[in-house]
Amino acid sequence: MTDTETSGAGLARAYFLEIVEPLLTERFPGLRYSAGRLGPGSDVLGLDDAMSRDHDWGLRLSLFVPTDAVTEVDRELGRTLPESFRGLPVRFAFTGETEQRHHVGVTSVSEFLHTRIGFDPRSGASARDWLSLSGQAALEVVAGPVFVDSSGELDAARRALEWYPDDVWRYVLACDWIRIEQELPLMGRAADVGDDVGSRLIAARLAHSVMHLAFMVERRWPPYSKWFGTVFQTLASAPEVGAAVDATLRSADLAGRQRGVAVALDAILQRQNALGLTATTRATIPFWDRPYLHPDPAIVAELLNSVADPSVRLLPRGRGSVEQRTDNVDVLIDVDARKAAVAD
Repeated sequence: MTDTETSGAGLARAYFLEIVEPLLTERFPGLRYSAGRLGPGSDVLGLDDAMSRDHDWGLRLSLFVPTDAVTEVDRELGRTLPESFRGLPVRFAFTGETEQRHHVGVTSVSEFLHTRIGFDPRSGASARDWLSLSGQAALEVVAGPVFVDSSGELDAARRALEWYPDDVWRYVLACDWIRIEQELPLMGRAADVGDDVGSRLIAARLAHSVMHLAFMVERRWPPYSKWFGTVFQTLASAPEVGAAVDATLRSADLAGRQRGVAVALDAILQRQNALGLTATTRATIPFWDRPYLHPDPAIVAELLNSVADPSVRLLPRGRGSVEQRTDNVDVLIDVDARKAAVAD
């Protein structure tokens, strides 16, 4: 295999072009379908490496056909796919499973959307639907390579999921600023009473919120925690914001931590202002008479006051999207749990 084909995406492309596509052409002439490597897996993000191959990595493909053809196509592939391709087994068991089966995931675009994200963004999703969407869930639809899309359905779905509706975006941005507003003074208070560990823990949470905010301002879906920092480095704001975040995490004193957060927020605010979302000139101001900082409340006010959609204006202040509410993996990987988490 070439270097490209040793990646999951490269392998999936070769598998499709050399094995699956010829089978579909022979067995189902005239069938309109889409194929790519979508769903879970580091290879969907293009971030798999040699270590990724120790489990759940191999000949995987996403195949989208009309609903009434799913069962027949899946059955035929199960019957006719070879035992191996490029020295790799076609049929293998995922972690926690015992069944040796092929991993051409045959489904319809609509069913795939409902399975992965819980709604179809092409047909009138609600504000709470969008809030139930984690960045990783969105990336499982929009990030992976597409090899063919003869129906155009998959492209339409991916375009509809490119980013939040504008008013939901403003709400989510405001919620990140609120999260930072709530904890930034606490970092100082913990340090002042001698709780350096507590101050560092708060600093780490603030660093994550700042980085999430940077993703949101740049209209980029953040991946799950393993790749969060890696993908953050691809943001346009990463050099400046990343250096400030790094300074925050490395600082041995409160002054350095506060300075790092303030510098990062100033850089993000400049980008946010350049988009016309806000016009506040400074990101942080003094917190009452105490020697701490917190975000200027005018930032949140400008974001929320610019929301026009009544359903978004009624959303609870500060609660935000599912990944702003929880980092519990069992919630974030479960569509129904994500929906329940943003129900109020």
